[in-house]
Amino acid sequence: MNAENNTPVRNEASAEGGVTGEGAALTPTHSGRADDDTRWSGSGGHVTHEFDKNYWEDHWTPTVGGDGRLLPVNPYVPAETAHLPRGTALDAGCGTGTEALWLAERGWRVTGADISANALATAAGRADAAGLAGQVEWVETDVTRWKPERAWDLVVTSYAHPDIGQLAFYRRIAAWVAPGGTLLIVGHVHDHGQHDHGHHGHGQHGHGHGHGHPEGATATRAGIAELFPSPEWRVDAAYENTRTVHAGGRARQLRDVVVRVQRVP
Repeated sequence: MNAENNTPVRNEASAEGGVTGEGAALTPTHSGRADDDTRWSGSGGHVTHEFDKNYWEDHWTPTVGGDGRLLPVNPYVPAETAHLPRGTALDAGCGTGTEALWLAERGWRVTGADISANALATAAGRADAAGLAGQVEWVETDVTRWKPERAWDLVVTSYAHPDIGQLAFYRRIAAWVAPGGTLLIVGHVHDHGQHDHGHHGHGQHGHGHGHGHPEGATATRAGIAELFPSPEWRVDAAYENTRTVHAGGRARQLRDVVVRVQRVP
């Protein structure tokens, strides 16, 4: 039981690596979202972090006025799931629970899984405040190594940061989709050789200063869709989209990849 609220957080964390994610990009101010771009770059633009549990606990440490860093739900989650029949849902790499709580508010019975106890404590507090504690289970675990031994009607991942690579992570969480269920993947796409100009996308060990993103850290629409061949899967949506977000007084363009597939019963 979390000391700060009445919502239990089940602990299944044991591995050293980790994955966490949620929401939309922020400016490089270490604002506390799992997709804060500063985490990929250190002094001189070189990677200085290992994205293990210790890193994410530090990243999600509560700050004074921390509620102000919580952003609205990722827009692709409502767009791609609002029409689905309600059932059980997993947010894989849920961070502080923005997407998990949005789903719970709309009648889903949700499991939010993340490696960070600090992130889950914030998420559980938000669930209590919203009167949703009974509809969300929080699990502290490394999703890249977790073996949940169950399946969900909907599995969602938004801008997760797997240390095993994007495609391997998507293939892994696909195994947790129940027959007839849906998997929604939201990530960032970067062209081969694309320059950062100081911006590091979610899930990439970006090096900045004109260097590209390493192989395996990003994925494309076609690359993700190829993971889900028929007749076992049906690809219901697969597209890339450029959108503008406003944070920290700046407008920034993000190029996203969105894939929604259904496991054929």
